[in-house]
Amino acid sequence: MATILITGGTGLIGTALSKLLQQRGYDVIILSRSVRPPADGIRYAAWNIEEQTIDIPAIQQADHIIHLAGANVAGKRWTKKYKQEIVESRTRSAALLVKALRENPNKVQSVLSSSGIGYYGNDNPQSKQRGFIETDPADEGFLGQTCVQWEQSIQPVQALGKRLVTFRTGIVLDNNGGALQEFRKPLHAGIAAILGSGKQIVSWIHIDDICRLYCHAIENTSLNGVYNAVAHQPVNNRTLVLELAKRMRGKFYIPLYVPAFALKLALGEMSIEVLKSANVSNEKIRHAGFKFLYPSLEAALNQLRNA
Repeated sequence: MATILITGGTGLIGTALSKLLQQRGYDVIILSRSVRPPADGIRYAAWNIEEQTIDIPAIQQADHIIHLAGANVAGKRWTKKYKQEIVESRTRSAALLVKALRENPNKVQSVLSSSGIGYYGNDNPQSKQRGFIETDPADEGFLGQTCVQWEQSIQPVQALGKRLVTFRTGIVLDNNGGALQEFRKPLHAGIAAILGSGKQIVSWIHIDDICRLYCHAIENTSLNGVYNAVAHQPVNNRTLVLELAKRMRGKFYIPLYVPAFALKLALGEMSIEVLKSANVSNEKIRHAGFKFLYPSLEAALNQLRNA
């Protein structure tokens, strides 16, 4: 079976994806900052983005590369220093992969890279009606331009004869972390915290579906270019929070609106993304033959509640 080399393999998506790839019979190698012994059937190879070093034999063993590496966008307040880390963790890691592929004989057939729906700006009349599509322009803000640089940094692999697929990923719903964990925190105290007006559209995807999407891209060589990785039914923030509250608390919760000014004070520039409304279309990937297990929020939250 093919060997898959993963960057960012210990993150939220990478952890779940590694398990799924193993279940499907793939050999998995995760690039890590330090050399580790094999664990649970997964091998590890060293790389260092700051020093621009990488385990060349790992590159040469790979049939496909999945590039997920990047500092957590919501990990810290967006100081000037952390914004630089967000950008460079993506662009410099991509540059290291490109350099290794260019300078060393290898059998890599495809590179599958992550990006984000932060690429798009606030909804406009057209996106409200049909959703943002892959050919829409990037937002001029920090996250939009970060996504542009992120995608551009991995594009040189195409000139090396590698098929490149990029997934602009929505908010990932998973029990093991990410946005869902943050939404649940106030609910433990019976508070359903609705952000801002609650009317802003959230484009999301279940963890199982984003992992299956990467497998779909490996196994279907007709896929090429950029695809939005979001479920069929984006919802507004109020709906997401209240649907989650019903499953966690039944009728025993209090809806509480968190004003926009409070979010701006607490989060700084990052509040722009929290309050932004982005209706993103998944029509392109559905037309490419992918079938979602969890197209609706209800299906996704029910599965996660019972998992």
